[in-house]
Amino acid sequence: MKFNQWTLRLAAAGVISLAGAALGEEVTSHPVMTALSSTTLSGFVDTSAQWNLGSGNVHAPGYLFGGPSKADGFNLNVVKLVLEKPVQPSDEWGTGYKVDLLFGPDANAYATQSLGATPDFAVKQAYVEVKAPVGNGIDFKMGVWDTILGYEVFEPTINPNYTKSYGYSIEPATFTGVIANYNITELIGVAAGIADNEGSAINSRSTPLRSESYKTYLGDLSLTAPSTWGWVSGSTLFFGVVNGFNAFAAAAGFHPADQTSFYSGLSLSTPWKALKVGASYDYAGVAKQSLSAEGYANAVGAYVSYQLTEKIALNERGEYFTQSKSNGGPGLPSKIVAFTSTVQYDLWQNVLTRLELRWDHSADGSLAYGGTSASPVPNHKNSIEVIASAIYKF
Repeated sequence: MKFNQWTLRLAAAGVISLAGAALGEEVTSHPVMTALSSTTLSGFVDTSAQWNLGSGNVHAPGYLFGGPSKADGFNLNVVKLVLEKPVQPSDEWGTGYKVDLLFGPDANAYATQSLGATPDFAVKQAYVEVKAPVGNGIDFKMGVWDTILGYEVFEPTINPNYTKSYGYSIEPATFTGVIANYNITELIGVAAGIADNEGSAINSRSTPLRSESYKTYLGDLSLTAPSTWGWVSGSTLFFGVVNGFNAFAAAAGFHPADQTSFYSGLSLSTPWKALKVGASYDYAGVAKQSLSAEGYANAVGAYVSYQLTEKIALNERGEYFTQSKSNGGPGLPSKIVAFTSTVQYDLWQNVLTRLELRWDHSADGSLAYGGTSASPVPNHKNSIEVIASAIYKF
């Protein structure tokens, strides 16, 4: 349920989904191929070129899937491959599955590897989906699945901007467990789930700081404006919350690392079809516990997207990020103001091209960015990045 209507409504223009070509009748008669005939193959290849203005990139802005390794050069970021058999809405006892695989440097940063290795490979999602004919139908997913929190997702083909927001960066990205999705009406949807913990590693447990039976609980609520509300129709308000053990917080010294994550987001239609706006609030906090002080992070985001022509879209994002002063440091100070401006041009079929300008400012007065290998001390309050990206979608 990660790609809810509120997310897709603010997706950059030109996003497509291609099912696999239909198999010939003589092939589908084979029992093995019959089982695979309803499986679709999709994905993308993500490449970019990035220039960080100024000298020194030892300390780059601390948003996810960025960093010094991508500065001032060309990058293969990630290859995504998806095999999926979705549950058919008309099938009361429907079944399906999804295998969502990542290859490349960003796969290492996604960090779901159950063995802790970094082989340029990650399982983003892998779950079995079943439907139970209770009320309007309950969809269950068991395995590894995307988080229910956040205005943005991992896939740059769906987000309005190429680089990730701080709101996305502070929320958990994936879970191992079971989740149930239910539409009370066409306008009201709910989800509830239980998972091992808030860490990304597959099959990880809460030990040694918590018993293995200690789990993470999560839920969300989405509200959609009805068609009778005029130009506001289709607008969506979303709330989500997660509470459980976070292994990354434990590694950072927050013991026993019980974390609460909260998200609320608004996707608002406007009287102008080409103009879409949105807003988000993300919170992640670890309360004061027996062996540590409390820690928290907040991120507020505002989004504006305008479809200038059939092939050109302008996407703007503004952010304000704050976190505990004890957690602040180079690349991620305690207060940040950031603006991202993206021009999207869909010139070639199946290829998503973007030119993006990103400005991050250390609003707590600290020198948070810059530094060289010879002199690694940060020496700038501002970071400016220019990024050109090309993504082929199949």
